[in-house]
Amino acid sequence: MKVNSKKTVRLSLVLSIFLIALTALTPGDRYFEIQKNLDIFATLYKEVNTYYVDDINPNKVIKTGINAMLSELDPYTNYIPEDDIEDYRTMTTNQYGGIGALIGKRNGKNMVIMPYDGFPAHENGLIIGDEILAVDGIDVTEKSISEISKLLKGQANTKVNLTVKKFGAKETSDIELKREKITIDNVPYYGLVTNDIGYIKLSDFTTDAGKEVKDALVELKSKGATKVILDLRGNPGGLLSEAVNVSNVFIPKGSEVVTTKGKVKDWNKTYKALNNPVDTDIPLVVLTSSRSASASEIVAGVMQDYDRGVLVGQKSFGKGLVQATRPLSYNSQLKVTTAKYYTPSGRCIQAIDYSHRNPDGSVGKVPDSLKVAFQTKNGRTVYDGGGIDPDVGVQQNFLAPITVSLVNKSLLFEYANEYHLNNKQITPAKDFDLSDAEYEKFVSWLSTKDFDYTTKVEETLDKLKDIAMKEKYYDEIEPQINALRKQVMHNKELDLRKFKSEIKFMLEEEIVSRYYLQKGIIESSFDHDPDILQSVKVLNDQARYNKLLAN
Repeated sequence: MKVNSKKTVRLSLVLSIFLIALTALTPGDRYFEIQKNLDIFATLYKEVNTYYVDDINPNKVIKTGINAMLSELDPYTNYIPEDDIEDYRTMTTNQYGGIGALIGKRNGKNMVIMPYDGFPAHENGLIIGDEILAVDGIDVTEKSISEISKLLKGQANTKVNLTVKKFGAKETSDIELKREKITIDNVPYYGLVTNDIGYIKLSDFTTDAGKEVKDALVELKSKGATKVILDLRGNPGGLLSEAVNVSNVFIPKGSEVVTTKGKVKDWNKTYKALNNPVDTDIPLVVLTSSRSASASEIVAGVMQDYDRGVLVGQKSFGKGLVQATRPLSYNSQLKVTTAKYYTPSGRCIQAIDYSHRNPDGSVGKVPDSLKVAFQTKNGRTVYDGGGIDPDVGVQQNFLAPITVSLVNKSLLFEYANEYHLNNKQITPAKDFDLSDAEYEKFVSWLSTKDFDYTTKVEETLDKLKDIAMKEKYYDEIEPQINALRKQVMHNKELDLRKFKSEIKFMLEEEIVSRYYLQKGIIESSFDHDPDILQSVKVLNDQARYNKLLAN
């Protein structure tokens, strides 16, 4: 059956125009190969469109083909169709029209996870744990979070009606909100960890990131900060220009920040600090993690190369690439990797291998033979080829299986909602501490909840049993396996005691968020966050701080 021949002709025409444009930029000796393969692609699509047994969706098929082609290059070169342009703009600007709330699923229900302070959701009384049932009369109970998000977003000053079931309420209620232009701060929090140590959390590098860091540092100094922690953990990066601006807060005007080098020589550029800094001497710790990427790594690398601050935490992600967006036809765009960037010492921290990464996406261990050594301003040795190594490493703490189960089953989330319902107020976030008696109430509350789990040791024993049975050794080692299983068999009651401290810390953060939102979570972490505790130690030991930055 022949279907939609007009679409086929139109697609062939678009491909032909694309071919002409592409070949104009391609060396002559590659012209034939490019023309041949594009012709194969066009004729292949035409044949599939004509003869395939079912109707095919041209947009879906072509998008799949484009994405498969780009995936052969690197993970950051992406096709952005017209339908996704708004989401891309939101990601790069941190601005959108909406109600100002993070929505997520908890136990299959669509709930408010975090209302942003001062925006419509928060101002109209939506709180964490409220369930969203309908948007403008459209039932959303079976819809995905992305579908609900699209319904909630819209032009500023337009109205949206929500049907909500407040936590603890039996009846539903209708709430009318007026959408606003939502701008999410790059710096969601800054404050004092101690009387003289300031803390700045930088979560993105969208427009004005440099200004926000500058303003935060100025205010912290006015409040008595003589040392500062810049937290880049989990920051995925963003605008290269803002990486320059953030670096400029701490290094002198005219200092080289980053150099980009790519195929198009005219685009190669060295970026320098253009403004007067806020403070080039204040003792500085920069926190990094395996998810600190791109612009975060530029800032961290600059501070390390100039010996401007001590890096604390974990090896960064390892993304030393620069992307630019190029316009395509029909309002679509291509985000394409155009260059690699190099920190002032001359190193590129791009992970050598795109394909072999840790489960969290970060680069694994790079063999020493593949690394190249570079020198910081003071002569310290630093390396390229796979992220930035911290000056002071802090081991990541992995959660116990029982804690993971409590999180995954939303039991900490649910208990925090109940706690908030029954307690109108709590102490300030920094001071909040769940008493032993209150923890016992939580343990008692859990007694009727299902949160079974399997430990890694139990999983390993199961695998050992399977292997032993396949290789016919099980009868001989069955008594030993059963003895081990009995010894390591988890007990929920015992685990709630054994891992009390980490469960208690996470529960405290959940509870604090109900009263003080995102800022409360950050402040609540100060007394148990290993990276922050280590940073405070470094900043309070001037001799050690100086030694870490010396040759």
